[in-house]
Amino acid sequence: MKKLSRNYSGKTFIVEIVMILMGLLFLVPFYFLLVNSVKSFGDLLSNAASWPTTFEWGNYQRAWEITEFPKAFMNSLVITVVSILLIALISSMAAYRMVRHNSRFNKVLFMIFVAAMVIPFQSVMIPLVKVTGWLDLANTRTGLIICYLGFGAPLSIFLFHGFIKSVPLEVEEAAVVDGCTPYSVYWKIVFPLLKPMLVTVIILNSLWIWNDYLLPSLMLQSDALHTIPIATFALFGQYTKQWDLALPALTLGILPIIIFFLAMQKYIIEGITAGSVKG
Repeated sequence: MKKLSRNYSGKTFIVEIVMILMGLLFLVPFYFLLVNSVKSFGDLLSNAASWPTTFEWGNYQRAWEITEFPKAFMNSLVITVVSILLIALISSMAAYRMVRHNSRFNKVLFMIFVAAMVIPFQSVMIPLVKVTGWLDLANTRTGLIICYLGFGAPLSIFLFHGFIKSVPLEVEEAAVVDGCTPYSVYWKIVFPLLKPMLVTVIILNSLWIWNDYLLPSLMLQSDALHTIPIATFALFGQYTKQWDLALPALTLGILPIIIFFLAMQKYIIEGITAGSVKG
């Protein structure tokens, strides 16, 4: 206890206070979202920062019905889960091949993936819509999932590539001596070691895909395929903005991904830190 008290200085106390204040500052948008989601439209416009005089819990029921939330939720869930599984599996296998077979072709291929990370999405929107139309992938979940795989693979391969370098090659060589095939080496030896980075890739891509609006709005025209962001955007018209319904819809939409993030966030720093260290 004495050693702990000696290490805890006034400077540490000030840093803690500053961090707490910054944390509270970042929570301010959530306060406005939650408080205003249970206000009437008139109270919301008159004073958005005040505490509700009466709690309009019916806003959530109306938002649930108007946005057809169960259908939008299932669309978002299916698209996110399938896209994440494909990104995680294909990217990890591609990165493993590039690291362990360090040929000139694989080096060039890796640089292409890295270069693809800096291409703005807006520059490929029109060609993307045309190509998906030619391949009959427009207005389908399959087409959207393939697009997410293409856009999510570069960063995921980059992260896996750095992490796999930290996996000792001797472990794989020992498995080969014991009679493992190349596929067995990957699935039984390497893949379980990728857990920290695998979880990191899943979290980062889940946050992006679940909250994405632009790509689904380009790909999905049918009301039956709308995801949560598109269903919520329907509450905003050219002349009317239904804030008393939009805010509850936004709360319902972000709640699942916040719970998922809070449950898995401890793996993010662990995975990124481990991927930056070479064995």
